[in-house]
Amino acid sequence: MTIVAFDPLPALLGGVLIGLAATLLLWLNGRIAGITGIAAGAMEERGGERWWRLLFLAGLIVGAGAMYVTWPARATLHSGLPLWAVLGAGLLVGFGTRLGGGCTSGHGVCGLGRLSPRSLVAVITFVLTAVITVFVVRHVLGVAS
Repeated sequence: MTIVAFDPLPALLGGVLIGLAATLLLWLNGRIAGITGIAAGAMEERGGERWWRLLFLAGLIVGAGAMYVTWPARATLHSGLPLWAVLGAGLLVGFGTRLGGGCTSGHGVCGLGRLSPRSLVAVITFVLTAVITVFVVRHVLGVAS
């Protein structure tokens, strides 16, 4: 793997925007910015609780669209994996986040910021699982990216 023309600006900007969004949601709405919980609530809730959740999710989609329009070369992902594998991985991630009671945004961004021991354990589990998954996919299954 070779990193070519590394530019930290987009990652820095993205991190600042994620932190700002999480902070504003907590200050203004008293809610944690865990995408899994927000998405589940958007499907289950009714009334005012549902609207802010739908607007938050719409903002994620609009933000991704703005990224694609602004920096199309940076918004293109090439995993080298077949579509069935990407879709299967997405379903497994969704199942795991519900099983684990939250996702990387809820535990990693918001939970660690609140010094939650539960979130620390969850984030360590996420990272170890990712390391094991990469090892298995690359070295056991022989799939290269």
